[in-house]
Amino acid sequence: MINRFILNEVSYFGPGARKMLPEAVKQIGKQKALVVTDPGLIKFGVAKMVTDVLDEAGIRYEIFSDVKPNPTVSNVRNGIEAFKAAEADFIVAIGGGSSIDTAKGISIVINNPEFADIVSLEGCAPTTHKGVPIIALPTTAGTAAETTINYVIIDEEKQKKMVCVDPNDIPAVAIIDAELMYSLPKSLTAATGMDALTHAIEGYITKGAWEMSDMFEIEAVRMISKYLPVAVEEPSNADARNGMAVAQYIAGMAFSNVGLGLVHGMAHPLGSLFDIPHGVANALLLPTIMRFNMEKCLDKYPAIARAMGVNTTGMTAEEASVAACDAVQALAVKVGIPQHLSELGITENDIPRLAEQALSDVCTPGNPREVTLNDIEDLYKKVL
Repeated sequence: MINRFILNEVSYFGPGARKMLPEAVKQIGKQKALVVTDPGLIKFGVAKMVTDVLDEAGIRYEIFSDVKPNPTVSNVRNGIEAFKAAEADFIVAIGGGSSIDTAKGISIVINNPEFADIVSLEGCAPTTHKGVPIIALPTTAGTAAETTINYVIIDEEKQKKMVCVDPNDIPAVAIIDAELMYSLPKSLTAATGMDALTHAIEGYITKGAWEMSDMFEIEAVRMISKYLPVAVEEPSNADARNGMAVAQYIAGMAFSNVGLGLVHGMAHPLGSLFDIPHGVANALLLPTIMRFNMEKCLDKYPAIARAMGVNTTGMTAEEASVAACDAVQALAVKVGIPQHLSELGITENDIPRLAEQALSDVCTPGNPREVTLNDIEDLYKKVL
C-alpha cells in the first residue's frame, strides 16, 4: 500500500511568531494581500495584531471580513470579487476554520476559474492548479485548517456542508502564534479544543491510519488532555495556550492525510441545518461514537486511555478501551461541553434529516466500523 503525506512548505511556531510574517511574504515573492478574517476578530483587535506587522513592514493589503462562523458559498464568491478588486496576489488568513476555509475557497477558484460555481468543489475536486498562496494564522486551537488539505463550505441552497478535499488548497505558510488565542472565551476554547481531540482520535482510528499518522495523533491526544483544561480555566496561561496551539496543528498534520470518521460525518449536518458550532457538535458526539466503534478499536483505545493519563496496568484491552471512552467524556464534561442535543434545540423529529446527510457525508466512510442509516439514527437518539 502507498501512503501520501502532504504538509505546509514552511511553518512557524511560538508566541509572537506573527513577527515572521514579513519573512514569509518575502519567501513567497508576492506584493499585495487580501486579508481574510471575520468581524469579531476585527472588533476585538486580534486581526490588528497581525495587520500591525504588515503595516510596519510596508506590505500592502486590503481586508475582507464577510465571513460567517459556518462560511457559505456566497462568502467565497464575495471574497473572490474582493480579491480581484484589490488586485491582490496572495492571501493572509486570520482566524479559525471559518476564515481559513473561506480563504481556501477563494484561493482555489482564483487559479481554477472553471470551479467558479463553488459547489463543484465538493469532495475531491479535480483542480489542476495550486491556489494562490495563503499565509494562515490560526486564532483558535482546534480546526488545524492552516495545515490541512480540507475545507468546509455551506451550500445554502441544499443546506448542506460541503467537505472539500484538495492538495492544491493547503496554505503555503502556517504561522502558529498562541498570542492570537489569548482572548478566546472559555466556551470557544473548550469547543475548539475538543474539536482538536476529535481530529486526533478519529485520525488515529480511521481506516486510512498508518504508523506515521498514529505517531502524530497519539501525541496530540496526550497534549490536549494535558493542556486543554488549563487553557479553559487560565486563558492567559502561555504554556497551555501554546501547548494547545501546537497540539491541534499536530493532529491536523495527520488527519489531513488519512481522513476522519463518523463523528465528523454526524457533526456536519448539525452545523449546516442548525448552525451548531462544529467543535460542540464533535465533542458531544465523540464519546458515544467511540463506544459504538469500540469492538473494532480494541487494539488502539488502550493507547488513547494511557495518553489521557489513565493507568491501564492490569486492565484487559476491553477494560482499557472503556476507560478511554470514559476519559474523553470526563474531559468534555470538565470543560463544559453540553451532553445532550436537546440542550441545543434538536428534537427527535429532526433526526431522520440529520441521519440522511450524515450517511452521505464524505467523512463517514472513514469510520472503522461500517454504519447504516438506522445505526446513525440510533446514535443521534442516544445523545438526544
